[in-house]
Amino acid sequence: MPLPHNALVLVADGRKMLFFRNHGDGNQIDLRTEAHDQREDFKDRELRTDARGAKGSSLAGTTDTTGETDFHDQEEVRWIEEAAEELRRRALRGDFETLAIIAPPKSLGTLRKNLHKEVEKRIVCTVNKEMSGRPIPDIEALLDGYTAPEELPAV
Repeated sequence: MPLPHNALVLVADGRKMLFFRNHGDGNQIDLRTEAHDQREDFKDRELRTDARGAKGSSLAGTTDTTGETDFHDQEEVRWIEEAAEELRRRALRGDFETLAIIAPPKSLGTLRKNLHKEVEKRIVCTVNKEMSGRPIPDIEALLDGYTAPEELPAV
């Protein structure tokens, strides 16, 4: 299905959230930046408040440390959940009728788990790829390949 005029496009990963609007039509994608946000990329030590935990063991005199929490990973998940919440707000106020999403595998999986039903109904394309650092013409070319109109068989 071609990407219709005025479709919303979300390009996201664990640090960036880019919203584009298609000012083109089904034949020519023309993305314009509508909003963008980027979280600061903190080091794990800046996110951590306490030292790793430890738990006692049944063996005398030994202590087993618990696995370390990946705070960086938790922040990325929280960021993608915020993107899902922003899509929900926009969908409920009628901001878009169609949506295309581009995100890397892990982010896309987290996003899908958190999407509201109103958002899910409007998705016309999802692309499993990291594109948040790419220029707009690369994003347009990628979407063009995924949303190109199907050619009718010759008669």
